[in-house]
Amino acid sequence: MPPPRPDTVKYKIHHHTVYRYTEPVRRSVHEVHLQPRSGPLQTVDYWQLSTPGNPSAARDGFGNIVHNFTVAGPASTIAIEASGEVEVLPPHGELDRDGHHAFCDAPPDGEARVSPLYFLGSTPLTTAPAPMRAFAAPFLAAGHDIDALLALARGIGERVRYKPNTTDVGTSAAEAFALGSGVCQDQAQVMVAACRALGIPARYVSGYFYDPAATELASHAWADICLDPAGQIWCSIDITHGCLTDERHIRLAVGRDYASAAPVRGIRDGGGGETLEVNVTITPLSN
Repeated sequence: MPPPRPDTVKYKIHHHTVYRYTEPVRRSVHEVHLQPRSGPLQTVDYWQLSTPGNPSAARDGFGNIVHNFTVAGPASTIAIEASGEVEVLPPHGELDRDGHHAFCDAPPDGEARVSPLYFLGSTPLTTAPAPMRAFAAPFLAAGHDIDALLALARGIGERVRYKPNTTDVGTSAAEAFALGSGVCQDQAQVMVAACRALGIPARYVSGYFYDPAATELASHAWADICLDPAGQIWCSIDITHGCLTDERHIRLAVGRDYASAAPVRGIRDGGGGETLEVNVTITPLSN
């Protein structure tokens, strides 16, 4: 393996998820987006995933690496572990007139993906009611260059304040917007919903954000906005932090909303009550 380039930032990541049940689960089926892919913004040096059973891997229509597995016997706990090393690449690609970097995310030869225009369609989690469209429209009245999109993202961050434990994974963008609070998932879905309502393709991104001052790390979420569907040119905006993504962001998956890019989702038969424990560690490595 060649040494990392001196202008990259390399991280060692460990993600441990444990589901515990008050009664044994008789059978469960799981879909996991816990393996990042190499692309224009990062290079995955190695990655390993441990789940019960024998997970099958595939590429979905968004370019994500997806694993599926089934737990067929009684289980009181289900543990999923992912770890590896990822190099986050420095800003590169096309520059807009204000000096911001955009990137091309066209599929490599031989890989089929949905068109960026597919990300114009709303979902139950990303429907934009009239008040949300009215809020977003002035920010993009003169066009949707990166500065305008950043202004919208910061406006959303002020309108939907970051406040844990006020929403859950089933909260829609419309509900979070009306409530005026939520977490990164909600802010990202409001950004996606607002852009789509104004005719701009946008997709939800799940991943990690490295904050050396954080006492606990967890999954993070932000949005990719398509600047040029024909050229498959995108910019990536962290609504929570009001900035373009940078060397602190590690991408896991993209989708139409949280549901299609969630790190772990599934259905089960039995199990009674459920508790979830997630532990994420991110360690920068010296180049």
